[in-house]
Amino acid sequence: MKKEPAHDTIPGLSQNAATVLEKRYLRRDAEGKVLETPADMFRRVAETIAAPDRTFDKKADLKGLAATFYRMMTNFEFLPNSPTLMNAGRQLGQLSACFVLPVGDSMEEIFDAVKFTALIHKSGGGTGFSFSRLRPANDVVSSTTGISSGPLSFMRVFDIATETIKQGGTRRGANMGILRVDHPNIMDFIMCKADQKHLNNFNISVGLTEKFMQAVERDEEYDLINPRDKKIFNTMNARKVFHRIVVQAWENGEPGIIFLDRLNRDNPTPHIGEIESTNPCGEQPLLPYESCNLGSINLGKFIKDNTVDWKKLKTVVHDSIHFLDNVIEANSYPLQEIHDMTHANRKVGLGVMGWADMLILLGVPYSSEEAIKLGKKVMKFINDEGHLASQELGKQRGSFPNFKGSIFDKKGAPPMRNATVTTIAPTGTISIISNASSGVEPLFAVSYIRTVMDKNVLVEVNPIFEQIAKERGFYSEALMKKIAEQGTLHDIPEVPEEVRRVFVTAHDITPEDHIQMQAAFQLYTDNAVSKTVNFPNSATMDDVEKAYMLAYETGCKGVTIYRDGSRDEQVLTTGKKEEQQTIVAATPVEDEKKAIKRDRPKALKGWTHQMQTGCGPLYVTINEDNSGLFELFTTMGKAGGCAASQSEAIGRMVSLAWRSGVQARQVIKQLLGISCHCPSGFGDNRILSCADAVAKAIQAHMVASGYDIEAETATQERGACPDCGGIVEHEGGCSVCRVCGYSECA
Repeated sequence: MKKEPAHDTIPGLSQNAATVLEKRYLRRDAEGKVLETPADMFRRVAETIAAPDRTFDKKADLKGLAATFYRMMTNFEFLPNSPTLMNAGRQLGQLSACFVLPVGDSMEEIFDAVKFTALIHKSGGGTGFSFSRLRPANDVVSSTTGISSGPLSFMRVFDIATETIKQGGTRRGANMGILRVDHPNIMDFIMCKADQKHLNNFNISVGLTEKFMQAVERDEEYDLINPRDKKIFNTMNARKVFHRIVVQAWENGEPGIIFLDRLNRDNPTPHIGEIESTNPCGEQPLLPYESCNLGSINLGKFIKDNTVDWKKLKTVVHDSIHFLDNVIEANSYPLQEIHDMTHANRKVGLGVMGWADMLILLGVPYSSEEAIKLGKKVMKFINDEGHLASQELGKQRGSFPNFKGSIFDKKGAPPMRNATVTTIAPTGTISIISNASSGVEPLFAVSYIRTVMDKNVLVEVNPIFEQIAKERGFYSEALMKKIAEQGTLHDIPEVPEEVRRVFVTAHDITPEDHIQMQAAFQLYTDNAVSKTVNFPNSATMDDVEKAYMLAYETGCKGVTIYRDGSRDEQVLTTGKKEEQQTIVAATPVEDEKKAIKRDRPKALKGWTHQMQTGCGPLYVTINEDNSGLFELFTTMGKAGGCAASQSEAIGRMVSLAWRSGVQARQVIKQLLGISCHCPSGFGDNRILSCADAVAKAIQAHMVASGYDIEAETATQERGACPDCGGIVEHEGGCSVCRVCGYSECA
């Protein structure tokens, strides 16, 4: 019998958190058997991160410090980023989540970066790149007397490499791709993910400059600069380029925008280099070859007697900075260049989670002026105390090596151990472990429905709401299900109005409220703030443009937006031979004619396609009559079993659909991208499930038979988790499942 992890030794560890820890974090043997409990994991991390103190003090009390770190983590007052929890004290030993690599304008530099990316992804990290140094497409290449292929062609190389790199079946690493707005290929870059078929391992952002934004405001032309010779390549109208960014973001959430001059305004070491890129979620600007260690304080744990416990918060801030500085020493870096640059600047990023929880416990609505003021006060306190903690470490251990010439040195500041101290990161799975709201986001949902593997339906309820509902006597399972189905507390009279006003969700507040909160925290954050600005599906392009301009005006360093349901809408072209029809996939079309089921003739012609699934070979036979596709049936290489029966059921339903007049592209859309626990293959040959295999077989058949159809790639819809089908939150350009801990970003 499988041994369940003994999570009951940690008060406050939820069953869901224990499941996530067991699935993704706890140490296992070669056979996959879990070798440690959650308590063992936290102890392993605490002892490993305490050990570097002996480097600076031979008499350091490692046992006492480890106890402090252990208590801080198991009380869920602070947690480091996931790689530290996973790898501290283990063979891999790679503890950082954030890396930026340079991409130079030569074949050698480009493919060095590809190699380095592979090593970082193998170690569990994510990577950011600027492709702005690459000469534009069709530019001269003097060494070969040929022409260059441009940044986008090389981005695809990185994308394919990322798709190929797997670590024992774990998820692939994530990338950030940035191109300066004054690069000659900027319009191609803005449009590069328009069809959602390419660069699916990249988040992309346009690097905007102050000069460009001023040109937007004045409706002026601006210069495009060839990075090869720094000469003017062309000019474009800034407002038209900005509008194109807005249109694409409205359609599918990308590209995001990053204000490059603001990143460099706060670059603590400009004498070392210019900041060109960030990590995959955009909150951590880094120099080439830098990495950063992140951690987050759970603000919901710092309420005492209906007010903020500032004394306790100060203590945890100082202990957290001590922890993160030690991570730099304990870390095993994937490249020597990264080791050297990280030690030279010693950047850390202390952020927060549980902000929505803190507001709820204080009775403050998220979308209120009071919340904005409190956000500024809390983050200023954390930033100030974090800098004081770094100064104390600087006195004991010495400043970061690049201190001389830094902005601190020029201001005559005391020694600083770390070039940066604060970052607001998406907290993804560590907020699940802490049972806290994510980052500085509002609640994603007060209650939601989860379907587990045995088809049982469970209603998950925010723990604070559940406690209040029980204390005030309006709790019932029927009410919780009603809230989950409705998705908001609006128009639910059973919930008192004073409770409804504080339990707001991401879609209950305006995009302007989202941005004002992001700006409030950015004001007192060294690095940047990762946050998703949610829009309803009905939002217009003008709404997105206004939000972008507000972010610029309020001092944000970047913006990521997501319009509800936008990833499901795309224009497809279908049709056989000369017959073509353009439709919008998410728009229902009513057929006034009554569907008449076609009778099966005695003989049909067709092909059989072999598809390699994770359950073995699946043979998909597709037959046609004179009117087109008629029937589909399947045979599994392994007889019997659930996979075979489900595949047979899919075949019967597809056949019925075709004979009743349903178009092939509608069948493909429904089946393509469905994931199971056992995918197979890589790249274009990747098969996510038997259903996905059937969809790809239909595509292959249509292409081979002369149908004019664009083969859609399997893009994961952001509404459901590909691992468990659970609810997915959109956070800072990343998607995170609150049920199983899946994260789209490494």
